[in-house]
Amino acid sequence: MSGDLVDFEEFVTANLPGLMRYGHALTGNPHDAADLVQTVLEKIGSRWTHVQRKTGDPMAYIRRSMANAHISRWRRTKRENLVADIPDARPYEHADPFEHEPLWQALRALPPRQRAVVVLRYYEGLSEAEIAASLGVSQGTVKSQASKALASLRVKLKPAVEGSGGREAG
Repeated sequence: MSGDLVDFEEFVTANLPGLMRYGHALTGNPHDAADLVQTVLEKIGSRWTHVQRKTGDPMAYIRRSMANAHISRWRRTKRENLVADIPDARPYEHADPFEHEPLWQALRALPPRQRAVVVLRYYEGLSEAEIAASLGVSQGTVKSQASKALASLRVKLKPAVEGSGGREAG
């Protein structure tokens, strides 16, 4: 096995749990997260030497690739495909433990780019400059997307906060 493959394998082994969490936050469920991570890592693995040499920060490059792949997938599947017949039975699906959590539902309802900015900022703890570099956008875009996302989350979560007795933790 060549040194590049060993380096890539070590990188994946060390960073896979974080990439899976990031993918879960982007996609809203662990199954799509696993698919997203696998797809991106397959593409990057074949170009690992180039990615290391040219990017300087492979993790930022992978996060950006994941966000872009998720947004592209979302755009492709956004168009509904109508079918003539409804299937008789749905296959069993494992329940998502966060399915009915108000914050998770509100986060899932955000547009993909806004969700990516929120996840990178508040889940991964990246700065605006790091997010901008990771997503390939300006810092102004990061700020505006974060502002829109937080405003949307406040509106969506206000009934949940009021429904819990009107007291916020603090």
